[in-house]
Amino acid sequence: MADELEGPNGPSDDLNQPPAFFPYGSPEPEPEVESSTLVEVHIEGVFQAENSGSISHLVVLSDGERRLPIVIGPFEAFAILSPLENERPDRPMTHDLLKAIVDKLEVEVDRVVIDDLWSTTYYARIYLMTKTNEEIEIDARPSDAMALAVRSDAPIYVAERILQQPAEPG
Repeated sequence: MADELEGPNGPSDDLNQPPAFFPYGSPEPEPEVESSTLVEVHIEGVFQAENSGSISHLVVLSDGERRLPIVIGPFEAFAILSPLENERPDRPMTHDLLKAIVDKLEVEVDRVVIDDLWSTTYYARIYLMTKTNEEIEIDARPSDAMALAVRSDAPIYVAERILQQPAEPG
């Protein structure tokens, strides 16, 4: 049965590699970010902003001196804000489900790193730690990574170069 499974590049597909056509960004390997270039931040708040008549949401990260606003959608804003305000929906939301799966697999969310910026799009990684101290790195949207981090009490880091030159919110 496993022989019948094929990925977008055929049966020899390595699922850890992006497909030949990668709709979510560049298939090029992303540069490694050294830990010395990372700054721990906290979520200062989630805000609603009006821009040219449309409403958007911002999550604002801060290292105590600098602020990094990241534009997110209303559902992502709710996903980040609800655990910060100790609100629990009657049924688990997507990020609650993801946290439950992580817990059942006995894996810990070690940290979240926002480490890249292309145009106005931020990129993040979730780092998981297994019981055998194996580190697993997962590509994620920053909003999803932050929503999981607040549910896991995991630290959030931002690459220094991104704090020095953030994207224009918009």
